[in-house]
Amino acid sequence: MDTIPLFRPFKAVRPAPEFAAEVVAPPYDVLDTKEAREKASGKPYSFLHISKAEIDLPEDINPYDPAVYAKSAENYQALLHQGILMQEDKPCYYVYRAVMGEHTQTGLAVAASVEAYDAGKIRRHEFTRVEKEDDRVRQIDALKAQTGPALLAYHQIPEVDQIIKKTVQTAPLYKVTADHGIHHLIWKIDNEADLAAITAAFNRQEVVYIADGHHRSAAASRVAKKRAQANPKHTGLEDYNFFLAVAFPIEEMKILDYNRIIRDLNGLSPAAFLKALKKDFIVTPSEAVVKPKQKNTFGLYTDGKWYLLTLKNKPETTDPVKLLDVSLLSDLVLTPILGIQDLRKDKRIDFVGGMRGLKELENRVNNDGFAAAFALYPTQMNELTAVADTGQVMPPKSTWFEPKLTDGLLSNPI
Repeated sequence: MDTIPLFRPFKAVRPAPEFAAEVVAPPYDVLDTKEAREKASGKPYSFLHISKAEIDLPEDINPYDPAVYAKSAENYQALLHQGILMQEDKPCYYVYRAVMGEHTQTGLAVAASVEAYDAGKIRRHEFTRVEKEDDRVRQIDALKAQTGPALLAYHQIPEVDQIIKKTVQTAPLYKVTADHGIHHLIWKIDNEADLAAITAAFNRQEVVYIADGHHRSAAASRVAKKRAQANPKHTGLEDYNFFLAVAFPIEEMKILDYNRIIRDLNGLSPAAFLKALKKDFIVTPSEAVVKPKQKNTFGLYTDGKWYLLTLKNKPETTDPVKLLDVSLLSDLVLTPILGIQDLRKDKRIDFVGGMRGLKELENRVNNDGFAAAFALYPTQMNELTAVADTGQVMPPKSTWFEPKLTDGLLSNPI
């Protein structure tokens, strides 16, 4: 059997250029059904009719109902039939650039190897939930395509950089502006020498990392196994053995803070809570919003006031999970003082992504019945890779990547 590459080019399904701005949509998992219905209203070509097809069915339908996946496939085929979407006639790589304010990151859209994912060469750092995996499996099966890219991270590769730099000197296939004013630009790489050079360069990499998209990756692995078992001539090189991904250099990627809000102080008064914190933290009142500037510092908003919490003693451990600020907050505050044992299941805690800003923390405490909010310093990429390299997983809601990738500009038919 031929060697299975880590990444390979793919025959993308993508919008006809004149329809790209109408097709492009936020990732399926950042909107609830109500938000998706509002966002797609009056936009018949929006990819939300495929990624969130319950918006085209009665309002009381369960998003996991079989009718939703059938509707998704029907809508997908309709856009192909109308020429709104089209399929590339040869396998290509695509340069994907996202521009968010002053921040720019440029990487490649690829078909990534399921075998490499299963073997841990494409490394994960999160647990997945079965019901979310099931949803993606049904979606892939219904469409015979992967429509939501996983976000991967790799250590910069000079020869790949050179091909990317050369490619972006030409006119892009697409330049669209999506949510939050983020610009998404895509160029096609179809030169055979460039395709071969990119494939070879990534084959020499020891490891790449999943930054975001653990459920997409796990679902692709499950679909591949099922199809392999049903295919007596399975070789490992069929399209179903690869999954849609966009890979960026680690050096260009941005993780925002992922903050915590707490419903109650576990029976403590604000004064008693602050006193309990002083065991492990220097507690400094602040007139201004506290946005942590470095590791081992936290912002706290409670009872209408902000405080800077500075860890008194560095943790005596080399465990990369225990060293994370999200872990320190749980181990020193959330569990022992506030009695929150399980971040996944406890209804007393919620999470606010950094794109919403720290004023959102004040708003949730002041107006939504929460008692306290914690602002965190963002997890760093070297912390993510350290956790993944030890085969461990991060606590839930440790990383919030921005800019998010879009749905609809590139899909991978299998």
